[in-house]
Amino acid sequence: MKHGNEVENGESRFFALLLAAAKLPAVRINREAYLRSALARRCSEEQIRRAVEETPAAAGVPIELLDKVANESIRYETAKVSTLSAAAGIPGIIALPATVPADTAQYVGHMLRIAQKLAYLYSWPDLFSSEGDEVGDAAKSVLTLFFGVMFGTRSANVAVAKVAGMMAEQVAKKLPQKALTLGVVYPMVKKVAGYLGVRMTTQSFATTVSKAIPLVGAAVSGGLTFATYLPMAKRLKKHLAGLPLADPSRRAPEEDVVDGEVVGGYETLAPADAELHIVEDPKA
Repeated sequence: MKHGNEVENGESRFFALLLAAAKLPAVRINREAYLRSALARRCSEEQIRRAVEETPAAAGVPIELLDKVANESIRYETAKVSTLSAAAGIPGIIALPATVPADTAQYVGHMLRIAQKLAYLYSWPDLFSSEGDEVGDAAKSVLTLFFGVMFGTRSANVAVAKVAGMMAEQVAKKLPQKALTLGVVYPMVKKVAGYLGVRMTTQSFATTVSKAIPLVGAAVSGGLTFATYLPMAKRLKKHLAGLPLADPSRRAPEEDVVDGEVVGGYETLAPADAELHIVEDPKA
């Protein structure tokens, strides 16, 4: 019973943190502006136009080029979040009540930034296309799964592959709302959120300890952020890049789409009855 309550409380904490971080300034990435900037001078204007209107995969952008751009974005976001984390560690223990919540929020905010950039490069739709400041339920679910991949949960990998398979089969330009909010994927979203809530609470404690000594705390805090953020971003990049949704050679030709359905389209990586468990990947 205690374990169940812990997971439930962790789920609530994680969703609260995710939604709060999504409201921070500059956290949301404009998909069109990012793709145009990232592909500029690397692709033809026609490719860029089609990448924006459809997806980079539909535009035939080589996966090797997308990997290069993704690595550049990862380096940029890692340097930025590490610098901010180090700055938050300078005041020392006296300012901990103020700096630690802010540092945690900006860390999650930068996780959201890199998750969006990687998603858009590897042919996922706009995650914040709805009007207003609220995060849509489907977007909240898929971002939770992306975070799960970043933290090395094997079940999140399976769930993300399943969602990507649904979108690839239907040549969809939007997230599968029902699957992510009511269907077979949603129970996994809740379990991953619970796991992340507990895991991130532990990580926050480690960050608090690292900030206890001024100046030294700054160096340790920045180094700790670098050591955790970089491999997590790379883990998400590797997983998204390996999905059929991102592969230009496997996109469905226009003539294969009949009445919104794909004839002989993509294969789904994870079967509908796949057994899903929260298991941390020992290789992560």
